[in-house]
Amino acid sequence: MGVGIRLTGVTKKFGTFAANSNISLAVEEGTIHALIGENGAGKSTLTKMIYGMFRPTTGEIAINGKTVRFSSPREAIEAGIGMVHQHFMLVDELSIAENIMLGNEQTGLFRRIPLQKIRARIINDAEAFGLAVNPNEKVGKLSVGQQQRVEILKLLFRNASIMIFDEPTAVLTPSETEQFFATLRSMRDKGKTILLITHKLDEVLSVADTISVMRKGELIGTLPAASATKPGLATMMVGRSVLLAVDNPPPRPGETLLALSNLGFITPDGKKMLESLTLNIKSGEIYGIAGVEGNGQSELLQALRGLAPEGSTITGKATLKGESLIGKTPAAITLMGVSHVPENRLREGVILDYPVSSNLIFGRHQEQSFRKRTGFNHNEVRIHSNRMISEYDIRCSSPELQPISALSGGNQQKVVVAREFTRPEISLLILAQPTRGVDIGAIELIHKKIIAAREKGMAILLVSSELEEITALSSRIGCLYKGTLRYEFSHDEVALKREREDEFIKEIGLYIN
Repeated sequence: MGVGIRLTGVTKKFGTFAANSNISLAVEEGTIHALIGENGAGKSTLTKMIYGMFRPTTGEIAINGKTVRFSSPREAIEAGIGMVHQHFMLVDELSIAENIMLGNEQTGLFRRIPLQKIRARIINDAEAFGLAVNPNEKVGKLSVGQQQRVEILKLLFRNASIMIFDEPTAVLTPSETEQFFATLRSMRDKGKTILLITHKLDEVLSVADTISVMRKGELIGTLPAASATKPGLATMMVGRSVLLAVDNPPPRPGETLLALSNLGFITPDGKKMLESLTLNIKSGEIYGIAGVEGNGQSELLQALRGLAPEGSTITGKATLKGESLIGKTPAAITLMGVSHVPENRLREGVILDYPVSSNLIFGRHQEQSFRKRTGFNHNEVRIHSNRMISEYDIRCSSPELQPISALSGGNQQKVVVAREFTRPEISLLILAQPTRGVDIGAIELIHKKIIAAREKGMAILLVSSELEEITALSSRIGCLYKGTLRYEFSHDEVALKREREDEFIKEIGLYIN
């Protein structure tokens, strides 16, 4: 077996900052090689060099035994390398077939594109690797898991022998993740070389052949997956022992703060997403919503935050301390004591071109502590930013100058969490996928902050596709399926069943699929 990717002494600097330092690594052909590390450890920078998006400052990259120095991704693609980014590069208005051939039309000037031949090729590749799709379907109508299949078919269409996946399961459901892993194994068995960037250690141990760990831009070590353990990998990643299970003392629920009664939600196109949803959340407890995405979670959040699209119909009641949330603006709901970590941080949580310090006070800029006459109290904003960076371990060099786009996804998430958890006088904290795309060290920190918020008496609504997160944190759990609660686990049930997490997760799975 040869070496598909070989890095020798690779360093990448941005000014004086070394994102990667003296990396030497070999990825064998026909294997699944996982690259793990904390957010900001240098994983993405390294793979972007392999893919031709960056050039190494020093060092050498060899592909299938041949030294290369790519100046663009197109050159990497021509050398047989493909990459699926964390945020898919697809055009919603185009069909699957059109997206797959985009940029690789395989026809001469003034000649018609052989669509029939291309569709046949797509169908053959889809059948060979278990990626069932309809080439004529519009991408905008696909689920996230189906869109990922399109990205993989793009690589197969370009005859990629080396495939790089950046956090590929961050937005997948558990069943979609299993299907994706089956596809990876199938591609590996057919000779493809796969480099997998992820932070999910359970997944790494289940699918990888070899694991490499990065920390602070350096390669800490490489080992066979068969001899690796989850605690050992976590320690290598973070440089210290990590709590894989958060300390969660028994809750002390108080008065009911949020009450939903027969809540319904119909989209502008007439689709019923919530029906007769009734639940309540008390102060000092975490109510976990378990469910496969697309079963009404997003619509529930929109209803509670005043973000329902124009033309939507909301029925029933949703009250906070007896006052209705329905029909109010997001600003008015915030003033009622509601704070919200959104499910899509890029669309709803941050403004990428603005500096970290500005993102830390978005939606809070009218708070008196940040104001000075008609403008901002820049000194107080600076003090606040530095305090949040310290308390939430945000990896940032210059909060007033550095755009948040320069931070890793996990550090962007920590900015959103820091901003929303520290608002004054929070009654209800709504958390949607709070640890999506973050590493194990950041998950530990965020989970501790969630428990601390509960202990302060906040009512917390936790919506997460990570069932381990739901079972670890929740005081009660509601199982959401097709817009209704199929079952609710009580305080006592959760406390009892949490002791056998694997069995508990399987039981929850029966109610949400």
